[in-house]
Amino acid sequence: MSSQKRLRRWHLRSWMAAVAAVVLAVTLAPTTAVSQQKAAGFDFDNGNALTEVIYPRFQKAVRSVTPGGDDATLVADHILMVEVAWFDAIAPYHSTAVGIYSNLGRQPRSEATTRNRNIAVIYAAYTSLNALFPEFESEFRAMLESVGLDPDEPAEDVSRPADIGIRASKGVLEARENDGSNRDGDAGGRRYNLQPYADYTGYEPVNTSTELRNPSRWQPLILNSNGLRRAQEFVTPYWGRVKPVSYRSPAQFRVVPPVESNHRNRRAYKRQADEVLRVSANLTDHQKMTAEFFNDKIFSLGFIAGSAAFQQGNFDIEQAVHYVTTVDLAIFDVSVATWYFKRKFDAVRPVSAIRYLYGNKKLTAWGGPGKGTVDDITGNEWRSYLKTADHTEYPSGSSSFCLAYAQAARRFLGTDNLVMNVPRAKGSSTIEPGVTPASDMTLRWENLTDMAQDCSQSRLWGGVHFRASTENAEQYAPKVGDSVYEFVQRKINGG
Repeated sequence: MSSQKRLRRWHLRSWMAAVAAVVLAVTLAPTTAVSQQKAAGFDFDNGNALTEVIYPRFQKAVRSVTPGGDDATLVADHILMVEVAWFDAIAPYHSTAVGIYSNLGRQPRSEATTRNRNIAVIYAAYTSLNALFPEFESEFRAMLESVGLDPDEPAEDVSRPADIGIRASKGVLEARENDGSNRDGDAGGRRYNLQPYADYTGYEPVNTSTELRNPSRWQPLILNSNGLRRAQEFVTPYWGRVKPVSYRSPAQFRVVPPVESNHRNRRAYKRQADEVLRVSANLTDHQKMTAEFFNDKIFSLGFIAGSAAFQQGNFDIEQAVHYVTTVDLAIFDVSVATWYFKRKFDAVRPVSAIRYLYGNKKLTAWGGPGKGTVDDITGNEWRSYLKTADHTEYPSGSSSFCLAYAQAARRFLGTDNLVMNVPRAKGSSTIEPGVTPASDMTLRWENLTDMAQDCSQSRLWGGVHFRASTENAEQYAPKVGDSVYEFVQRKINGG
């Protein structure tokens, strides 16, 4: 990796994952190491660095760049760039595994300890996180020091777990250069004032924010925040060109076109818009809180589902890393396929269709935060319960994420059963704070199928997708989950 590339990468901040960093000085004398371990409160020989050291410290950095956890492609890219390095960092301690982006050799069986795996994973995380979130470097260092570890551990011996972790992280960063993501912001040969994740393909919407020229196609909305108005832009419209990990090209998958979004088929066009309005008029607290939960990819798939899997499987650090890699790659690879279709079909969002159909006509629907259901809201005044994202409608990104995640997870776990309980306090809604839910409640799923189904349904409840967009993601997203699971298993088995 060139020094300029490395410097640019150290100034990126648009990503997500569930990682932070800690470092263990493995050259310390045994008695000192035991003393540091006690001070740290983390058992390197029996603990799991992901849950006990890394994840709890990462929330602040993540939320600084995606407060709602809803920036789908940026979330997907971030987890790829950070968490895949963990897999490569522990591969040398497995009897057969090879890295996804590096081959760091095989360590003697005597070295294949939980301690060494934890060290390697922590170093990989620390290296990646410092490259991606340089503004949080002091906090990452403080985190290391708070557990009695040295953040300046030198990389000298390629057989040490610390150095293996560093090399694994660098391998991922280097391998994913020029993969079509434009995460460095230099696409097209740009040298100055770099624009990470900016479009380099010349996408232009058919409609403008003020003129709906084609009611079948996506329209950027005008967003108003405290008097500041801006027009949406299609976020990463080129993402279907990004290099996936487990398959050759998103063109190999199929999904039927969004025929009901064709405004010339007026009956079907109106029927799907009217369904969104009916749902809007009859929203329950459970539906609202479910929609909010799944809108936050970090909390829902990243924390809740991941924690449930860790607990159910009683995962050690190696199993946890293998699981995280499997589900994270499923999210990344399905994001590429989904954005390929989103750009291909460029379909209209519900809010634009409803305004087109009904204009100033009065409707019965949710009236906005705290207003409940009203019968005199006009089509032009209607809004979705969730914020309508800055990209086209078809197919649903959230549905595809949940479906691919669920398929990869159930194959890894060998069961569909996975109990997830999410307490929601009275008035804890971010959209209707103090109002919704009216009383304490718990969102609960007993298996991955139900979780994925509610995740998909929640996009209709939230008013941001038509039913076809959520249901038709089933035509390709589980196949991506299968592709990723089989890819990771081949790597574990040395292929």
